[in-house]
Amino acid sequence: IVNNVLSVTALQLALGTGARRFHVSSAFSAKVAMSRFEPASSVNYGKMHENINIVRRRLGRPLTLSEKIVYGHLDDPAGQDIERGRTYLRLRPDRVAMQDATAQMAMLQFISSGLPRVAVPSTIHCDHLIEAQIGGPEDLQRAKEVNEEVYNFLATAAAKYGVGFWKPGSGIIHQIILENYAYPGVMLIGTDSHTPNGGGLGSICIGVGGADAVDVMAGIPWELKCPNVIGVKLTGALSGWTSPKDVILKVAGILTVKGGTGAIVEYHGPGVDSISCTGMATICNMGAEIGATTSIFPYNHRMKTYMEKTGRGEISAVADQFKEDLVPDNGCEYDQVVEINLSELKPHINGPFTPDLAHPVSEIGATAKKNGWPLEVKVGLIGSCTNSSYEDMGRAASLAKQALDRGMKCKAQFTVTPGSEQIRATIERDGYAKILSDVGGIVLANACGPCIGQWDRKDVKKGEKNTIVTSYNRNFTARNDANPATHAFVTSPEIVTAMAIAGTLDFNPETDFLTAPNGEKFKLEAPTGDELPSKDFDPGQDTYQYPPAESSSVMVNVSPSSNRLQLLEPFDKWQGKDLEDMRILIKANGVNWVVVGDENYGEGSSREHAALEPRHLGGRAIIVKSFARIHETNLKKQGLLPLTFADPKDYDKIRPDDKISISGLKSLSPGKPLTAVIKHSDGSQESFPLNHTFNETQIDWFKAGSALNRMKQLQ
Repeated sequence: IVNNVLSVTALQLALGTGARRFHVSSAFSAKVAMSRFEPASSVNYGKMHENINIVRRRLGRPLTLSEKIVYGHLDDPAGQDIERGRTYLRLRPDRVAMQDATAQMAMLQFISSGLPRVAVPSTIHCDHLIEAQIGGPEDLQRAKEVNEEVYNFLATAAAKYGVGFWKPGSGIIHQIILENYAYPGVMLIGTDSHTPNGGGLGSICIGVGGADAVDVMAGIPWELKCPNVIGVKLTGALSGWTSPKDVILKVAGILTVKGGTGAIVEYHGPGVDSISCTGMATICNMGAEIGATTSIFPYNHRMKTYMEKTGRGEISAVADQFKEDLVPDNGCEYDQVVEINLSELKPHINGPFTPDLAHPVSEIGATAKKNGWPLEVKVGLIGSCTNSSYEDMGRAASLAKQALDRGMKCKAQFTVTPGSEQIRATIERDGYAKILSDVGGIVLANACGPCIGQWDRKDVKKGEKNTIVTSYNRNFTARNDANPATHAFVTSPEIVTAMAIAGTLDFNPETDFLTAPNGEKFKLEAPTGDELPSKDFDPGQDTYQYPPAESSSVMVNVSPSSNRLQLLEPFDKWQGKDLEDMRILIKANGVNWVVVGDENYGEGSSREHAALEPRHLGGRAIIVKSFARIHETNLKKQGLLPLTFADPKDYDKIRPDDKISISGLKSLSPGKPLTAVIKHSDGSQESFPLNHTFNETQIDWFKAGSALNRMKQLQ
């Protein structure tokens, strides 16, 4: 590390830590540290510092924080073409993280690449396949039985290829990353949309598809279109009922679900220091709902304290020495600036059916009555990767205790999802779990659960109109319970708890009174809660599997008769001709076909099954008005053509029984449009241009049939 003399332990931690199930004191020996942690990344603060200086000299201007970290991870900082919103950057991320639903496809692709071991520290997290039904222990045991085949595959594949494995029950991937792997300045990619959660620790954490993860695990430079930077300037300070969640709910209302597309959202200003580290993570996490590439906060004392409490004091000590690289330069310029005064910000609740329909809590009752939304709150749900920190649980428990002290319980059903085994064990030790249970809550497994639709809900029938309030991030139609008539609202854990106690959507805890069983009327006092546990965290059960140092004898467990897993065969390559007379279909029948879609196609998930399945069934092109970022890349990786109408009005020219040809493929090149030729059933035809965002490398993917095919060609 440049101009610094550090202990071996500090150096190891600065380079990139492995799993940590114990508190690392400053006196820990290098020998112990080296034996407990995974291999270090090749990127460190010193290298990042050197790259930042190279780029700053080249561009001749101050840099934003996100630019520093992104450009600090360039494969070729001296030669890379850098222009926001236009050029593709070739980057060297430090780490990869995969949740179990997406890790299956990522690991199957990595296996088919033929490489013996991952090139960067990588982990798998079993959090998506546990269905909420009865309660934590029962649901976890059932998941282990139902998903035994998948878990065995992931555990053996992880061991075979040098990947850390977090067993079911460990917790939600993003909380585990925050507790163990994120640190200021690190660049991490994860196969889940809400990977940006790590921005709460000053990290650049970006959600990607599994094929992108394979590139990084294979040691290939990872491509990202150079992001624009949206600055959110925070002034004032949070207080009372207003929480970090209200910041992103407000931002979502301003920018909408597409406003952050192609950009990193960078928070700055004096108001930052009033937000806890886990609160910053909450804000970054839900930035996925505005389409942002990722979100980030500058390094400050809140992050330093959190790292010390989670056993990474050595990293924070090194970060202090490189602090100028972990905050924006004075005079840096943003492509857009949003200003929010935290002292004036009021509690918000967003929804239903979209996370950017923002309402102050004080107005939601009147708005619901006007629109005919059900006022009765059937279920309040707190937790998830967005809001499951110790502080979140403490503030919710402070409200629950006020109700219990007056003999009240929740009128609505109430569920609690701890973000990790560490959070579960700590809130149980400190009494929060008992308070939340006593008020009527059911503590679910340390997993995603209802937030991603893993909820066996029994209290309403499919199609029955009802309202739920959650502290989650997404509330699209049928997202949580598969019921399209459920009106889901997103808000803070504090407001969820208050509304669950009151049982109604039109309850404003800042002004409205509750009635105790003895007839006493009272107002809830504003929630309080410690940012971090005074007695340090209780790590709970050890649920981490270290990859063995030698894995040649490890066999990956994939049954030939499995109906859930299958080793991959390569797709066919491009035949060198234009694609002609494609049907407009969603199912194959042995013919080439094309999808025609509207705006933000592929919104809402990093899962590449949505790209792999059309490819398996004969799909060749997707023509839409606009794409969600991750899905567009996933389509390219699988050898499909993601194309957009040069004129959105051309969408209306296409009829369901048309045949579509795409010409110009022999001269496919960056920035050069292709042509759609539409043949109508009446014998007439018309044509119009189609745009694409392929660069030279991605064109090679298309010609080879997929990015994985191209990787094999280059070996």
